[in-house]
Amino acid sequence: MEDFVHLHVHTYYSILDGQSRVQRLVDKAIGDGMKGMAITDHGNMFGIKEFYNYCKGINKKRKEAGEEPFKPILGCEMYVARRRKEDKVKEKGDMSGYHLIVLAKNYNGYKNLIKLVSRAWVDGYYMRPRTDREDLERYHEDLIICSACIAGEVPSKILKGDIAGAREALEWYKRVFGDDYYLELQRHEVKDPNIRANRETFPLQQKANKVLMEFAKEYGVKLVCTNDAHFVDQDNAEAHDHLLCLATGKDLDDPKRMLYTKQEWFKTRAEMNEVFSDVPEAMANTLEILDKVEMYSIDHDPIMPFFPIPAEFGTEEDIRRKYTEQQLYEEFTTDENGENPLPKEEADKKIKHLGGFEKIYRIKFEADYLAKLAYDGAKRLYGDPIPDDVAERVKFELHIMKTMGFPGYFLIVQDFINAARNELGVLVGPGRGSAAGSVVAYCLGITKIDPIKYDLLFERFLNPDRISLPDIDTDFDDDGRGRVLEWVEDKYGHDKVAHIITYGTMATKNSIKDVARVEKLPLDISNHLCKAIPDRLPDGMKMNLPNAIKAVPELREAEASPNPQLRNTIRYAKMLEGTVRGTGIHACGTIICRDAISDWVPVSTAEDKSDPGHKLLATQYDGHVIEETGLIKMDFLGLSTLSILKETVDNIKLTKGIELDLDKIPIDDAETYKLYQDGRTVGTFQFESAGMQKYLRELKPTVFEDLIAMNALYRPGPMDYIPQFIRRKNGQEEITYDIPCMEKYLKDTYGITVYQEQVMLLSRQLANFTRGESDALRKAMGKKKKDIVDKMKPKFIEGGKANGHDPKVLEKIWADWEKFASYAFNKSHATCYSWVAYQTAYLKAHYPAEFMAGNMSRCLNDIGKITKLMSECKAMGIKCLGPDVNESRLKFSANKKGEVRFGLGAVKGMGDSAAQAIITERDNNGPYKDIYDFAQRVNLSAVNRKAFESLALSGGFDSFGMPREQYFGVTTKGEMFLDTLVRYGQLYQMEKMQASNSLFGGFDAVDIAKPQLPQFEKWSTIEKLNKERDLVGIYLSAHPLDDYSVVLNKMCNIHCSELGRDADKKELAKRDKLTFGGIVTGVVSRWTKTNKPYGFVTIEDYDGPGELALFGDEWARWQFMFKEGYSIYLTANCVPRYRNNDDLLDIHIMNIDFLNDVKEKYIEKVTVMVNTAIIDETQMNDLSTVIKSNPGKVPLYFMIYDVERNKDVLLVSKSNSVDINASFIQYIESCPALSYTIN
Repeated sequence: MEDFVHLHVHTYYSILDGQSRVQRLVDKAIGDGMKGMAITDHGNMFGIKEFYNYCKGINKKRKEAGEEPFKPILGCEMYVARRRKEDKVKEKGDMSGYHLIVLAKNYNGYKNLIKLVSRAWVDGYYMRPRTDREDLERYHEDLIICSACIAGEVPSKILKGDIAGAREALEWYKRVFGDDYYLELQRHEVKDPNIRANRETFPLQQKANKVLMEFAKEYGVKLVCTNDAHFVDQDNAEAHDHLLCLATGKDLDDPKRMLYTKQEWFKTRAEMNEVFSDVPEAMANTLEILDKVEMYSIDHDPIMPFFPIPAEFGTEEDIRRKYTEQQLYEEFTTDENGENPLPKEEADKKIKHLGGFEKIYRIKFEADYLAKLAYDGAKRLYGDPIPDDVAERVKFELHIMKTMGFPGYFLIVQDFINAARNELGVLVGPGRGSAAGSVVAYCLGITKIDPIKYDLLFERFLNPDRISLPDIDTDFDDDGRGRVLEWVEDKYGHDKVAHIITYGTMATKNSIKDVARVEKLPLDISNHLCKAIPDRLPDGMKMNLPNAIKAVPELREAEASPNPQLRNTIRYAKMLEGTVRGTGIHACGTIICRDAISDWVPVSTAEDKSDPGHKLLATQYDGHVIEETGLIKMDFLGLSTLSILKETVDNIKLTKGIELDLDKIPIDDAETYKLYQDGRTVGTFQFESAGMQKYLRELKPTVFEDLIAMNALYRPGPMDYIPQFIRRKNGQEEITYDIPCMEKYLKDTYGITVYQEQVMLLSRQLANFTRGESDALRKAMGKKKKDIVDKMKPKFIEGGKANGHDPKVLEKIWADWEKFASYAFNKSHATCYSWVAYQTAYLKAHYPAEFMAGNMSRCLNDIGKITKLMSECKAMGIKCLGPDVNESRLKFSANKKGEVRFGLGAVKGMGDSAAQAIITERDNNGPYKDIYDFAQRVNLSAVNRKAFESLALSGGFDSFGMPREQYFGVTTKGEMFLDTLVRYGQLYQMEKMQASNSLFGGFDAVDIAKPQLPQFEKWSTIEKLNKERDLVGIYLSAHPLDDYSVVLNKMCNIHCSELGRDADKKELAKRDKLTFGGIVTGVVSRWTKTNKPYGFVTIEDYDGPGELALFGDEWARWQFMFKEGYSIYLTANCVPRYRNNDDLLDIHIMNIDFLNDVKEKYIEKVTVMVNTAIIDETQMNDLSTVIKSNPGKVPLYFMIYDVERNKDVLLVSKSNSVDINASFIQYIESCPALSYTIN
């Protein structure tokens, strides 16, 4: 048997074409005795790093076992443009390309392969990434080329009868690549007559193979055989067939869909010998290629970006002249005081790791400049002279940064952060993650939190024991993040800055849904299977389909079902789960390199969603492995809260004329803490959930440290400690310390260990751990690495004993840490985000209207969130007003009365340019006097007829005093008044322009008659409100349900938003009866394939919409009540769909009433509660007026109560019954002395 290795292999990174996992391919190859293998995905190198890493791990074990290494061959099946890669004309065939196998012989070949693939994406992408002959020749060194499948240039020209063209191509490749060019044979004969497969390919392969073998003899080019593997085992053929259906959007039974031969599995050596027994040299030559390939590493030490240091500071040459290599050797291998030199072996290793003295001179130059900036910042922040403790900390941090090669990174980060703040007007967060523990970062302006003040630790961020360098995460306001990235690209070079690719894979539920679609399994069955899978599997099992089958009875039943569609769905979903389905880009990860990134890793391109048409550069290796290649990652995050802060500050400037600096607000503001104590945190950052509000009301925070602790504790695990934390804060439980000296670090958290930093500091204080050891302890405990923790325990106990502490107490402390440290939070991050949260709370407490307007401006497309925020405004006593051409800004804004005004840009049909034109004219020349003045002045090329209509319907013209419907009245000439208005404005502006250009005219010369107001039919309230809602997305001036608010608020036990496809029906089923109501806003009526009726109904209340699905008799019974605009009240229950299945639940309608009837049928009485301590005579008179203004049929009672004397008396009003409508309820709710109950 001839030996053999695979040279043409596709993994699941040949997206929706290959199905093989890298790990399974390598394991099978090794299991079969192969000495190596290649992977050659279509047009990309996405899987190369995973392949390299897995082989590296395998080879480490093989070396320990004394075995030869398994050799990974890094390659790609490239597309070669038919003309040049820059040619992109569909009609000339440029969307396709010839296939070509390209393999790297060594590291230089790998670098050339990177260049070819990267340029194919960046310059040659047209339907697919394409290279061309020019690039192949330019980057040909140390590459091995195989002619590929029958889609390769030589075989495809043979099949077209273009023998001369095939010869020309072969001769060109032979000339460029010499003996490293091979002709490739493939044989995919389908022998099983019972399978559906492509049977046309094999005859074509044989036809091409015949000529290729003749060419091989004629030209002296060697043959190789391959199998173009797309899946691992023969048993995977059908799963791969399903994958092709997903890729092409075809059904399994489509007679015209694409088929493979189903012979493309990763065959064993024996199987390949059986297929190619007649050409043993083609087998042997695969080993020749393997022998040509060297073992090499594609990993690299950190490649620090190059920061351009100002010329006035000096040059790198100055450093070279000033310091000898020996001086640098000593500086980089001792501590910050020039003491404690490293052993020579370690010292030499460090110098080599940093890139040798050539690189160290540059690091020293950058380190000196970084030191200058840091000390300048320290003087500014801490005073001059710098306090000793600060100077010592800065010196230590700078030394660690320098000796780890980190100064350039810090310089670049401070560069773009300061540019964002000072040049681009972008709001930058105060810091996030462990970088906030660096005093140098604080001095440079990278962070805004003083780490010394809050006991934040530098070594939590960076210490010599770290294997990989950390990255600094930076928050920018949403709008500014893109501008900062553009600035970075412009300054450091577009080819030196890239995003990081992500791979989207078929998750457990998605694999079921995808295969079910191909199998044509009914949608309700596949949805049921997916819903049966919990978010987390029991007993900590990893989420995957095999484990889900073990845990979920429905999946086990499906797997064994007699229904082949159901059975196959589970079978093939198991095989396809985890397959790569597509790519994206990391939300925030960005690479900045000193060289072109394609010098080190392959790059691809991605669409910039924020700038359509603009292509972004992205690495082809993902964030899990990218740093192993030496590239340095920085995270540019968009934080919507910063955008809210920025909007609010702008609003404050507009309404109050104040330039508020958020970095200088007082951190001990009483009103802000009162807001937290009352739990009034809706709209604020990090603290707005209902659970957090509850704890805040109990805790009653008084200092910033309380907020940091709550931020860290409010998460699964530590949350259990919150009640104890609250009791200790409020003096209900004694604050104790296991050892008195622990108070120094636990005082702020009332004796409870909350932060990772506390564990680190206490391990140093109690047991003399070093900085590096304390961080290692933190890391080991946090990641539950028991073996490392157990090794460190004796050192802690012995060190504590040496310091005079009781071993039993030390054992208790260690046990407490082991229990809690895995949950303990990063204090640096909690502090930074608590400061952002405090800023939002401060603004809400002092500038409520401006803050709420800023909040709503950032969720213009999220009506649900806007509705929630408007409800909060109502609770705060802030009016939310509709759009108004004389007051609205582009987005939501506050006015001088402290009201929130809807933005013109948020009105549908307006557009930003029209809104801005209206605002600019108003700002320049004053408010609009009336609709005629508006038509005369606005730029009608921007504010068109559609904009006029949108403003009229949404209420934007209401301040002119005309009813909305009058704009749509018909004039005496039979024309809509709105059209007449627009034409009047156009004529007026034209006359005005002509008059101003005339020698004899002037502005007073314009004299055009204003159009007469038309007659009109008055709209009903609901019609008017619906038109408003269509334009602004919500009901603003009123709500059609206001007259029924008493029913919705007092007689409903669920909201409409709790219904729908995502409803928690198990929770709903716990209630005997469901009561809810609202207005019908959508109805869809359909028929099933068996001719049975069903319908979907959307019902909306104050909380938002929900959807009901009704089938068969239930739909037939109730559909007459489901008409758009009907206001209805429903009684229902949630019951099992089938008798023996309690898991599949449906909502069953028991009764439906009109909301208006409910008030009359079910409300027996209303009782107004009167607090005698605070009610005054004016309020009593107002109450009397409201009662008389709303006569009705509901009996009225009064409960008069005296809180101080704890007495009350119930009175009945014999002369008055009331209608419980909107005006009645609104007055009661607006008066602090009054409240009400029903029945």
